[in-house]
Amino acid sequence: MAELRAAAPGPGAAAAAALPGPMALPAAAAAAGGPGPGAAPALPSPAGAAASGAGPGGVTAAPGAGSASGAGGSASGSAREGWLFKWTNYIKGYQRRWFVLSNGLLSYYRSKAEMRHTCRGTINLATANITVEDSCNFIISNGGAQTYHLKASSEVERQRWVTALELAKAKAVKMLEESDDSGDESVSQTDKTELQSTLRTLSSKVEDLSTCNDLIAKHGTALQRSLSELETLRLPAESTEKIKQVNERATLFRITSNAMINACRDFLVLAQTHSKKWQKSLQHERDQRIRLEETLEQLAKQHNHLERAFRGATVLSANAPGTGGSVKDPCCPAKGDMSDEDDDNEFFDAPEIITMPESMGHKRTGSNISGTSSDISLDDQYKHQLEDTKKEKRTRIPYKPNYSLNLWSIMKNCIGKELSKIPMPVNFNEPLSMLQRLTEDLEYHELLDRAAKCESSLEQLCYVAAFTVSSYSTTVFRTSKPFNPLLGETFELDRLEENGYRSLCEQVCHHPPAAAHHVDSKHGWTLRQEIKITSKFRGKYLSIMPLGTIHCVFHSTGNHYTWKKVTTTVHNIIVGKLWIDQSGEIEIVNHKTGDKCILKFVPYSYFSRDVARKVTGEVTDPAGKVHFVLLGTWDEKMDCYKVIPGVGDNGAEGRQRVHEAEESRVLLWKRNPLPKYAENMYYFSELALTLNAPESGTAPTDSRRRPDQRLMENGRWDEANAEKQRLEEKQRISRKRREAEAARATEDGTPYDPYKPLWFERKKDPITQELTHVYKGGYWESKEKQDWTLCPDIF
Repeated sequence: MAELRAAAPGPGAAAAAALPGPMALPAAAAAAGGPGPGAAPALPSPAGAAASGAGPGGVTAAPGAGSASGAGGSASGSAREGWLFKWTNYIKGYQRRWFVLSNGLLSYYRSKAEMRHTCRGTINLATANITVEDSCNFIISNGGAQTYHLKASSEVERQRWVTALELAKAKAVKMLEESDDSGDESVSQTDKTELQSTLRTLSSKVEDLSTCNDLIAKHGTALQRSLSELETLRLPAESTEKIKQVNERATLFRITSNAMINACRDFLVLAQTHSKKWQKSLQHERDQRIRLEETLEQLAKQHNHLERAFRGATVLSANAPGTGGSVKDPCCPAKGDMSDEDDDNEFFDAPEIITMPESMGHKRTGSNISGTSSDISLDDQYKHQLEDTKKEKRTRIPYKPNYSLNLWSIMKNCIGKELSKIPMPVNFNEPLSMLQRLTEDLEYHELLDRAAKCESSLEQLCYVAAFTVSSYSTTVFRTSKPFNPLLGETFELDRLEENGYRSLCEQVCHHPPAAAHHVDSKHGWTLRQEIKITSKFRGKYLSIMPLGTIHCVFHSTGNHYTWKKVTTTVHNIIVGKLWIDQSGEIEIVNHKTGDKCILKFVPYSYFSRDVARKVTGEVTDPAGKVHFVLLGTWDEKMDCYKVIPGVGDNGAEGRQRVHEAEESRVLLWKRNPLPKYAENMYYFSELALTLNAPESGTAPTDSRRRPDQRLMENGRWDEANAEKQRLEEKQRISRKRREAEAARATEDGTPYDPYKPLWFERKKDPITQELTHVYKGGYWESKEKQDWTLCPDIF
């Protein structure tokens, strides 16, 4: 079926169709023996279903699929409900499903009776697109994550559904806009109490003013009456004029006081109107929170039940004769397998991370049990480890302790916030800093070595693109976060003798976190980058957005390439196994020749028929002509296909024929296997295992010398948490001291030099016109002399 799906990505008539359409199967699929809709009488055919009303498997459907939608809809409180045919896959074709349209949501079930307990899928119409294909077929899609290919029994029935869907969509959009207008920000109970107290105070003050107004009116009236009586008396002319002036002023005072009271009343009415909106928003958020808590509790119970059931099934399968102990994870289907959302089996929304049997667990010795070696200082341990690593690179680290911690108890207060500003315990970390993770981009440095030897700039661009993709291969199981580097922290990796390159990273800014990286290779290339990490926690997932441009320059040709990183998303923060996905586009540009490569990282979708973690790309010349097509996955490999247009064909059809030809394929990159028992060592690669190994002669600011990171690597997590708090407090004190010095300098009018990195300087890049930190030299010379007098005391 993998070949079938590769040849026919959907039920559409065109092989290159982006979305599966309920039309005839391509000729290629028919030739492969994979009957689709309309290909064989034995399977449900769209044409046949329309003509004869046949349901799944040839069973005659109820007259007029969807005909129950009129009366039944009003009886159940939904806008519309009834039978429609839904495309599932090439094996089952169209299947009859019961659809319910209610409150701007379209849901479907296998039968009407199933409405009481199991919903097979729901799509929100507020963000959906409704497209009519032909007389009976229409498509509902919300941008790629969900796409329903539906078929009605007749053109009239299709039009009824489309009209109802469009009306429901308009209402849903209107409700969404009203909800936005009323304010969708959460309001705490304290805010509500404070608001009500303020309104009560305002109301009381207005009542006081109203009382004063009544008194003013009463006394003003009496005053005017007295003045009128005085006017009737026989007084000198001068006195009469004075009395008239006083009377006019009293009248003006009365008018002014009335105007003030009216303005106060208007203010109170306005405050009460806004109060109703705020209270409505507050009640909405409170209801949403209650529903979310109930859903989370239910999900947590279901997850625990499913996890126990899965473990039990794993044990039974492992003990079964003839299995050899190998178990296929039902939640991690092989690439190319079909997915059918209508199967009886339950499924997760993400691949299950590999779970190792307890028999493979590592019994920790006294050297990495917390508290057993507290009499040995950290410096002594560092020296002891240093002697061991002088001989050969290490291939293992102490196994990760099995400490349980409720992630949700910490993360629930971080929704919508910048995580780099929130102190997190080391339980969520891995024993590497962000600088070391940045250095892991060099795992497959040989791709750049090969690129430096290419005579063609287009071929060189293919290898640069493969190098770009390869930097994500180490993240597939790495769900723990690295340590946030301290300001001024550095990390060096000197592999000049073994691999021909040496690398230096420095943390150049703390908020927002920014790290500068520079690599020189004797094989003819230089790599530099400054990456700022921004992250947002959205409740169910965590988005990590690296900002900054990566530069790669080849010395012999002068080709200068630039690109940016894509967004990394960590899913299942609340319930389920954590898993990582990459999504977005990368544009790699050769600024000398104008060549470009566009790489597309396809986001994971359970219902997608595509390969998981797929990456596609095209290498074009300055005129936009495609010369190479790239295809692969960011966690496994990248292939390259040379594009040679066919005779008389310069379009996509010709490129596709060459693209599918196996003889034109060139393997650019393939992921190295993980070390043995990597699941017990944070899923580190061979390079990652060596990054935190102690080395002699490094700067005192090097990440290897960071005490909390070293304690965590040795399994002493409680001590690591205490040390982490000490380092963070020390950094805060240094920052406050710099701010105080800057404030004093501003007051005194004296010059003040802000913090400047030690090994990098900020310059305007001539290519991108961005302000970026560039290596200014001096580090390796200082290392050779062992002169670290300029290094700050950060640890």
